[in-house]
Amino acid sequence: MQEHIVKEGTYVPPTDCVWPQKPDEPFLRPKHLRDVVVDQNYPFIDKSLKYFLWRNFVYACIWTLVFFLQHVRYGIKFEGLQNLRKNKALFKNGAVTVCNHVYRWDYLAVVQAVRKRLWFPARAENLMGKDADLIRAVGGIPVAQNFSGTKKFYKAFDALHERKKWLHVFPESCRWTWYQPIRPFKRGAFEFARRYDIPVIPMAIRYREAGAVRRFFGVKHPLVTLCVGEPILPDQTLSAKQDAARMLKEAHKQIVELAGIVQNQWPAQI
Repeated sequence: MQEHIVKEGTYVPPTDCVWPQKPDEPFLRPKHLRDVVVDQNYPFIDKSLKYFLWRNFVYACIWTLVFFLQHVRYGIKFEGLQNLRKNKALFKNGAVTVCNHVYRWDYLAVVQAVRKRLWFPARAENLMGKDADLIRAVGGIPVAQNFSGTKKFYKAFDALHERKKWLHVFPESCRWTWYQPIRPFKRGAFEFARRYDIPVIPMAIRYREAGAVRRFFGVKHPLVTLCVGEPILPDQTLSAKQDAARMLKEAHKQIVELAGIVQNQWPAQI
């Protein structure tokens, strides 16, 4: 790893955390409360009335309450939203959003930026904890645990693409809370973009120091700015492997710059 250098004025949250050695190793693991088998029999897209009602209720709460609480709790601000507006025509068949994974509500920040219901691949172990129902409600589709289940997993995303739904992927694969460097990316998001011939929209969460009022009320975490970059389009003249690698490197580069980093500690991919 190389020395990590940020731009002047970029806030780096102080931390005494001892981070895992591997950049894709979870820093937090959910308490195991239930057993979930994600195989070919798992309902990757739940078509039940119960799920339909639950998903709509949860998103109603997101639109009316959570977005407001993002401002109150995290002081959320957005930069680069014009990149969504001016490129609207590119997203007619959907898009894949990617972002660094650094706090509990970061997925909801992405939803707030794009103003769409998203779908995303989720770690199967996260469905064994207390947040399982919420993860499913907001669009989480667990990564299968065997080969036959993996085929069904991809068929689920194929069906979503046919409906021109937007996808989200955290390419760092797991959350490291308030971590500042951008970790190496997995290929999955960019393979989705190539598979469906849709753009990748890179986003970065940048931090701001909490002000005196919030500190008075005991706020210790940083405030959040979500920065939206320029969309990256697939190049069908390249092989699928080459194209996914190209988009991965470009997305990582943009996110590093959006996060206010001059020299990132990690490479784009390991």
